[in-house]
Amino acid sequence: MKKSWSPKWVASTQPRKQRKYRHNAPLHVRRKFLSAHLSRELRKEFGKRSVPLRKGDEVTVMKGGFRGFKGSVERVDMSSSRVYVDGMKRKKVDGSEIAVPVHASNVMITKLTLEDKMRQAVFERAAPKAQKPAKPQAQEKKESKPKAQKEAAETEGVKRRLPAKIRVKKEKGKESE
Repeated sequence: MKKSWSPKWVASTQPRKQRKYRHNAPLHVRRKFLSAHLSRELRKEFGKRSVPLRKGDEVTVMKGGFRGFKGSVERVDMSSSRVYVDGMKRKKVDGSEIAVPVHASNVMITKLTLEDKMRQAVFERAAPKAQKPAKPQAQEKKESKPKAQKEAAETEGVKRRLPAKIRVKKEKGKESE
């Protein structure tokens, strides 16, 4: 097992290798790990199931002690793979309040921020099939050749690929039969 992260890594069933891959991944790859499911309405509208989270997205917490909490994403921390939702706070022993981190897989996006042109382009590429222009139907299929013609064409192709000496030997063998 290599010490550094590799983009050529293929899946492993060993949990330690999976954890290592995620832990050593660079930030541009970790961004994709912080994807959350879209609500049913957004899924129908945009034709995608999940999208990387962004600051400003409206989310609903689906799991944990804050289940059902609705708010906007305050910040996305890629180094710790956590999302901070606006208004989701906990009191410390000294009385101060801190934001509670939640993993992206435990939230659902209910409203997207589409201010970024790059993000809009992602949704345009994945537009539902109903919104995409229909492709013209393929013209009639070509008539298939009779079986004898196909076999003759195949043997002719084999003859062309064989070296001359072998070709002559094979042709002589067929004549004697």
